[in-house]
Amino acid sequence: MEFDPVILARVQFAFTVSFHVIFPSFTIGLAAYIATLEVLWITTGAERYHRIARFFTKIFAVSFAMGVVSGIVLSYQFGTNWSRFSHVAGGVVGPLIGYEVLTAFFLEATFLGIMLFGWNRVPRGLHVFACVMVAAGTTLSAFWILSANSWMQTPAGHEIIDGIAHPVDWLTIIFNPSFPYRLAHMVTACYLTTAFVVLAVGARYVYAGRYAEDSRTMMRMALALIAILAPVQAFIGDAHGLNTLQHQPEKIAAIEAHWQNLPGEKSVPLVLFAWPNETTESNDYQIAVPYLGSLILTHSLDGEIKGLKEFAPQGRPPVAIPFFAFRIMVGMGLLMILVGWLGVWLLWRRRLFETDWYVRPLQHIWPIGFITIISGWFVTEVGRQPWVVYNILRTDDALSPVAGWAMAVSLALFVLVYGIVFSGGIYYINRLIATGPQGPAVEPPEGVPSRPLASAHEATRAAINASGD
Repeated sequence: MEFDPVILARVQFAFTVSFHVIFPSFTIGLAAYIATLEVLWITTGAERYHRIARFFTKIFAVSFAMGVVSGIVLSYQFGTNWSRFSHVAGGVVGPLIGYEVLTAFFLEATFLGIMLFGWNRVPRGLHVFACVMVAAGTTLSAFWILSANSWMQTPAGHEIIDGIAHPVDWLTIIFNPSFPYRLAHMVTACYLTTAFVVLAVGARYVYAGRYAEDSRTMMRMALALIAILAPVQAFIGDAHGLNTLQHQPEKIAAIEAHWQNLPGEKSVPLVLFAWPNETTESNDYQIAVPYLGSLILTHSLDGEIKGLKEFAPQGRPPVAIPFFAFRIMVGMGLLMILVGWLGVWLLWRRRLFETDWYVRPLQHIWPIGFITIISGWFVTEVGRQPWVVYNILRTDDALSPVAGWAMAVSLALFVLVYGIVFSGGIYYINRLIATGPQGPAVEPPEGVPSRPLASAHEATRAAINASGD
């Protein structure tokens, strides 16, 4: 049996990054939420903000630990599976990732111990400041990672010498053409993801009749953020799409499954549903709305975009994955807007917490943000193919000289280990949620030094104890 090392390496990286992105996207938003609760606590003196902050800090500790572990695996893959990529693009991407460590990670590490272990041990103002700094560190981490990823999508500020990318202008590299849009889109997605988790947790308590004050506060805060940010995200996404059309037109053609501009047609329809057929270079079972594609993509009723047939076959991205993933992402985004606006309307009518048909399904809505982010990443990364660095290095030229069978074995081990470890982590987070916001703050065990990741151990131990009650 033959194993294609390129396909297996791509599947392996897609698998590990899909697991990893879940946790940073959650902790970026959760750190900001905890910092907001701490600021509200110190300014208003309301104890409910303190309880909720301590409660979500336990969940943050477990999520942060799993994010760190899964992130280390990704960095190793650059050397083990994609050494040619490291050779060609390492002079640009390497320093950007290094800046993330030197700024964001060091900032988080400096204040994380105070955030996790400083309850009732340091002045309130210092603890609030530590939470704000951790939130700033997580956002700064996203800044550098997205800068590196955006450069791979829209390279700028470099020169190619003997096939190697050399930095010329670091400001142009960092603030490359797609970076501002990608950063705004991703950070907003992180906040929305956390908001829906908080909303689901609050709805779970409201429906069960537990922690009335805390749960209602969770739902109010989450709905206010969702009602504002979900529509804003739609406008950010539109601007990001226009930027992509300018710099990566073949990606847009794949997203829209737009094969060609027919003679006499001066507009592009919006394909609501179809089954892209790459063999016949057409769409089966297509349902489309005339003119709407042009209006959305070019903001003009008669605007045209390039079809896939205008690009060489070896330069086209796969069509099915970006096409369907984009529609999942947009569908989830529209659902977010509906949930947020409907919830605010019920809150305004003072019927939110008594409306069973609304509160009951919200208990299970927590995955919506994660589904949306993973779908968006698939659109971005698969739509960039066949390039790992756009117009500089093709994916099949970036691979390490690793045998296919070895790649298959490592992929199987990743699936096994990730399945066990992350299932356990999610189980313990769920147990912490079941325990509720009334437990004590995470404290280091007697005689053990205060270490940031030890908080994850303590949170896990609290969840195990809770599961035995």
